[in-house]
Amino acid sequence: MLVVITAVGPDNVGLADPIIHYVTGLGANIAEIQMYDHDEEAIFAMFLRIHIDADLYPSLRTALTEIGRLKKLSVRVWSADVRRECPRVAICTTYRPEPALAVLEAMKSGHISAEPAVMIGNRDNCQDLAKQFGVDWQSIGGEKGAANDDRMIEILDEYDVDYVLLARYMRILPASSCWKYAGGRIINLHHGLLPSFPGIRPYHDAHAVRMLTFGATCHFIVPELDAGNQIIHQETFSVEPGTKIDEIIQIGQERNEPKCLVEGLRRVVDGEVELHFHRIVPRNV
Repeated sequence: MLVVITAVGPDNVGLADPIIHYVTGLGANIAEIQMYDHDEEAIFAMFLRIHIDADLYPSLRTALTEIGRLKKLSVRVWSADVRRECPRVAICTTYRPEPALAVLEAMKSGHISAEPAVMIGNRDNCQDLAKQFGVDWQSIGGEKGAANDDRMIEILDEYDVDYVLLARYMRILPASSCWKYAGGRIINLHHGLLPSFPGIRPYHDAHAVRMLTFGATCHFIVPELDAGNQIIHQETFSVEPGTKIDEIIQIGQERNEPKCLVEGLRRVVDGEVELHFHRIVPRNV
């Protein structure tokens, strides 16, 4: 059984040893280990990917949760194999409803073998969409849309989600949030082709250099913004020379971006790919 373990908390000494010693004591095989010290946030983050007998999974979660309590670490133990047939997905939105709508329709039709556990928004633009599909809605944004990142993590834990889907969620997650759900659990839709067009205006940037092909990128999130090595899927469309930027954006937002996100999430849910040392690799099943 493949298991992902994350531990995040205030930087200190002796944080990694208890976790590593416990899992190796169970006979686990460590496939990947990474540790980070984020000076900007004064946090320690550790990520482990291990192979372990499935019958040890419940006791592993219990023991590591207790180690986290003693060491003041936020510890999460997760395996995609637990709900492989129908994982729980949190859909995070800001303004645009089209990507979330496409995902909800794909789940309802069975094209994506997953269920929407909750919808989260830093704006309430997609609240009616959640109501339409009978999905719980949680608002985490203030009057100006500033997101309560701690509340987001609380909601993700409360709804016991497997994957976090950023469906044109227009806020940057802090490093601590990224590591709490690290290991290929946070999936983002970027409205441009990475790595060529990162940032917040990829349509305009591509148009400015006379591109005739535009696209969207579905990728796993790591702390580096739009890092580019974690691409799950890309969708493109071409236009005629002289096409106005407003028309290009409309095609991208209404047709291309939703299609890209649906296919990217499907690939993850179906176990076709995984994130290993910050790079996409085919999953060995």
